[in-house]
This record gives sequence, structure tokens and C-alpha cells, in this order.
Amino acid sequence: MTNKANEIMTVSQVAEYLQLSEMTTYKLVQEGKIPAFKIGRHWRVKRIDLNELIERLKQGERI
Repeated sequence: MTNKANEIMTVSQVAEYLQLSEMTTYKLVQEGKIPAFKIGRHWRVKRIDLNELIERLKQGERI
């Protein structure tokens, strides 16, 4: 059983989760504004990292 907090997400899943376009999400990932890592040619994002980013944005941080 997968722990949701440790889930690995694709750029497409992140875009849907944040209600952003895939193009915008991909750009933010490439610029390092959304914490991500590459497996081969594919970007992946840990949900826990994404949730930490969201908490920082709620505190007024800008990306």
C-alpha cells in the first residue's frame, strides 16, 4: 500500500493537482521552482515536496 505523502507524481499529475497547464508546470519544474528530479528523460515530483512548496506559498513565498 502506497503512502500518499511519499507518492511520486508526473508533470501531468502535478499540473492537474495545481490546476495549471502542463506547459506552465513543465517550465516551473525545469526552472527549479517546483522541486523535481529526473528519471531518464522524465521529470518526477514527490508529493511531499509539492505539499511543502504549497505551504511556503501560503506563507507568502513567490515562485
